[in-house]
Amino acid sequence: GVADYAGQRAATLSGGQQQRGAIARTLVQGAEAVLADEPVASLDPVSARRVMEALQALNRKDGMTIVVTLHHVEYATRYCSRVVALHASRIVYDGPAMGLDRKLLIDIYGPEIEDALDQGPAGEGGGS
Repeated sequence: GVADYAGQRAATLSGGQQQRGAIARTLVQGAEAVLADEPVASLDPVSARRVMEALQALNRKDGMTIVVTLHHVEYATRYCSRVVALHASRIVYDGPAMGLDRKLLIDIYGPEIEDALDQGPAGEGGGS
């Protein structure tokens, strides 16, 4: 658990541990919202899943506002309740994640998105 890492400097932790530590620091400071810019960038699939699940739990169980920027649409559709999709600096979708179906994603991002959808988050397989 967290106690195992309490005496370590943040720089010695893995990327996923650092991200979870940043989330914990935000909570300890009493923040009412979390703003996370690419919280899963450069993380392995397991660490990315843990970070996204932690953020999702804060939102769903604790009612905390969570705003994340993601370049991986498949993470947004899996872990977020509301999505604001941008393309060429314009809002092209603002609504529930479940409304981002395959056809709409292809309309927004082009046929290149299909490979990512087929793989799922970070190559986990079984996309949305």
